[in-house]
Amino acid sequence: MYRKNFRRRTGTVYAITNAAVNNEVIAFLRGIDGKLAFIAAYPTNGSGTGAAVVDPLQSQGSLILSHHDHFLFAVNAGSNSISSFLVDKGGKLTLADVEPSGGVMPNSLSFFGNLLYVSNVGDAANNIPSNVTGFFVKKDGRLIPITGSTTLLSAPDAQPASVVFSPNGKQLVVSELSTNLISVFQVNKDGTLTGPTINESSGAGPFGSAFLSTGLLLVAEAGANALSSYITKKDGTLNVISGSVPNGQVAVCWVVPSRGEHFAFTSNTGSGTITTYRIKENGKLTLLNIVYSTLKEIAAPIDSGVSADGGNFYVLNGNQGSISVFRISRKGQLIPIQVVKDTGLPTLGAQGLAVR
Repeated sequence: MYRKNFRRRTGTVYAITNAAVNNEVIAFLRGIDGKLAFIAAYPTNGSGTGAAVVDPLQSQGSLILSHHDHFLFAVNAGSNSISSFLVDKGGKLTLADVEPSGGVMPNSLSFFGNLLYVSNVGDAANNIPSNVTGFFVKKDGRLIPITGSTTLLSAPDAQPASVVFSPNGKQLVVSELSTNLISVFQVNKDGTLTGPTINESSGAGPFGSAFLSTGLLLVAEAGANALSSYITKKDGTLNVISGSVPNGQVAVCWVVPSRGEHFAFTSNTGSGTITTYRIKENGKLTLLNIVYSTLKEIAAPIDSGVSADGGNFYVLNGNQGSISVFRISRKGQLIPIQVVKDTGLPTLGAQGLAVR
């Protein structure tokens, strides 16, 4: 048996419109059967890019929940800010704070303890470099910028695609899409960073990334169309466990593990498919199966997430503004159960998915 016997329960799924005027978080109730129903739209008091394209932010983690689902954080890439929401037990949101992101075009977030870090793409045309910037998160959701936390990446135009904390919060890992590098920072006690230690990606185009509780790092590769696994050493160097395991699909950009951490799911945007990989105890990856994100037309799956009870997988279709819902079998197979089309999201241009 590969999947733990998680208790089925209701929850919430969130996505952001990325609208240039009145950016909003759209909330959906997740039923015990995994199906979604619209709840409400919540203004972020910020602006998205408004770009009518698939994957406008070129990132994973533009919308995230805190570990205990007390907070929801969203980027406003058009107004260079971050919105913080309080989340009640029913999944309803209350806007707590909006703060400048510390750079230009924030696109990915990660949270640990009381620390929130954001990656900023920058603006090469105006000599504004890529960076990461940190905040302390207060109990009421207020964001307090950390003095001295803004840190440059390996290059001014590194194009960060994902920022993630290690399971113990001592390291921050940034995948850099344009440099084919993975930067690892040490997190200091005062919330600032030291580094980075720069590592070559196993394959071209490191994009979405995720840590397992064991410390195994998964990185999807948009150029190599593959998934890699690593162990991060204390000095910030990465040891490759499985290097660039291909799946024969196009634009392998997002990755999310199952709750039991026996499987990982990648969104293959160019092929309209989702790939399931098996994660072995030694961290090695093997290809398991591939399914289409939607059945009737080719979708462009982007951001994804797994429900807190481990029973369902959700993916945002970037060319439809729809969300596909799957049941996760005990053997890691994805079984389609719903495609939600009336989401309130734009057909093109939405980004980010957070699942609880």
